Amino acid sequence: MKTPLSIVGIIPARYGSTRLSAKPLIDLCGKPMIQHVYERALKAGLLQSVVVATDHQSIADTVAGFGGTAVMTPAELPTGSDRIAHVASSLDKADIIVNIQGDEPLIVPGMIDEAIRGVTEDPSAQVGTLIREITSAADLSNPGIVKVVVAGDGRALYFSRSPIPHIRDVRQPELWHTHHRYFKHIGLYVYRKSVLLQFARWGEGPLERAERLEQLRFLEHNIAITTRVTKHDSVPVDTPEDADRVRAILKQN
Repeated sequence: MKTPLSIVGIIPARYGSTRLSAKPLIDLCGKPMIQHVYERALKAGLLQSVVVATDHQSIADTVAGFGGTAVMTPAELPTGSDRIAHVASSLDKADIIVNIQGDEPLIVPGMIDEAIRGVTEDPSAQVGTLIREITSAADLSNPGIVKVVVAGDGRALYFSRSPIPHIRDVRQPELWHTHHRYFKHIGLYVYRKSVLLQFARWGEGPLERAERLEQLRFLEHNIAITTRVTKHDSVPVDTPEDADRVRAILKQN
């Protein structure tokens, strides 16, 4: 009989943000954003525990205040995955680590389980993530929406802020999505602990530096990223306008 895997969700929550200061603490209908994310993560059926990884004491205090668990991490860590790796290195009983973005207050718990199954159901999978089909020209041209090209078996070939692939014979880029199936990357990652710890040791690579996309570090070191198509979408909060949009959705619900 196989020993059940220990699966831990970690939410990176950095205090500083170029576009929205103290982002994890902004109020969304009476709760700080980090609490919305934490409570939704707890509803995922495959997680055994949830931890917040933060660089600021006020976030740690807020998490403790609503009954959550937070771990302090060095402020100089460059990415959320590096922050998560720092916490994961001290977890003895953790086989699978899930990176749940701290700016996704509307994350659907089922998305977390979908991403986890992408790794746990494939013994060869080291890293997994979710993707969703792009159906609009606006999303395709938006550099804030990361695009991913996948192989026939679902492995990610490349991630970019640019529309890829370029369709040479269609001169109007706004029509590309009607000639080819494009995918948006959902920033939810599942790692086997061993490869996550390697990630932190490698340091930033040239592709990651160019695109400002940390997942490219895995591809630069020949670590395959498996993908699963989800019907759910993400609503990240990066600007005050995004926060207002989320407040409106929460009020509707």
